[in-house]
Amino acid sequence: MADASRRHRPRLIVMLKAPQPGQVKTRLGHDIGMVGAAWWMRHQIRALLRNISDPRWDLALAIAPDTAIRAPIWPAGLPRLAQGQGDLGTRMARALRQAPPGPTCLIGADIPALRRPHIARAFAALGRADAVFGPARDGGYWLIGLRHGGAVPASLFRNVRWSSPDALRDSIASLPGARIALVDTLADVDNAADLAAHRRLGFSR
Repeated sequence: MADASRRHRPRLIVMLKAPQPGQVKTRLGHDIGMVGAAWWMRHQIRALLRNISDPRWDLALAIAPDTAIRAPIWPAGLPRLAQGQGDLGTRMARALRQAPPGPTCLIGADIPALRRPHIARAFAALGRADAVFGPARDGGYWLIGLRHGGAVPASLFRNVRWSSPDALRDSIASLPGARIALVDTLADVDNAADLAAHRRLGFSR
C-alpha cells in the first residue's frame, strides 16, 4: 500500500544541462563570457534546488548530456534520468513518460524567482485541469504539468516553434480537447539584460 501511495505522489522534474562553458546558456555567454554563464548556471541550479525542494512532492533531475548523469555536481539522493536525444519537445516528452502515474510537473532551471508556492499552485491546478502551464514573459513557458504522469498524449509538443513567442500557444494547441490551466507568469534568464533585471529585483542567482 505504501508503494502504491508513493507512485501517485506529485513529481517535479527539473530539466538540467551540465554547467560547462560553451555548453549551457550560450546566449548569456555571448554577453558575459561562456565561463561566466556556466558559473552563473552552476550557482543558479544549486539555489533553485534549495528553493523548490518540498516534502509535498518528489523531486527528480533530467540531465543532459547523457554522459553527465553521474557527474558529482548533482545532489546525492535525487533520482536522475538521461534526457536522451532529440529536440526540446522530444526530450521533455520522454522525461514526462518516465514519471509515475501521479500528477507531474516539469520545469527549466533558469528562473531565479521560482519558489515553492509557484510549484504548489501548479500542482493544485492539476486537481481540476488535465494540463497546466507556467507562462514566461517572452511567449514561452517555465513549467508544464500533466494530471497523469506517464500518460503523455502522442500529440504533445507536435509542431511547436521553440525559442519563439509562439512556444506556449503552440504547446497548448498540441493538446486538443484538454482542460488547460495557467499559473504564474515568470521570467527566465537568456541574456545579460535578463540577468540585470533579476538582480535589480533582488535575485542574485
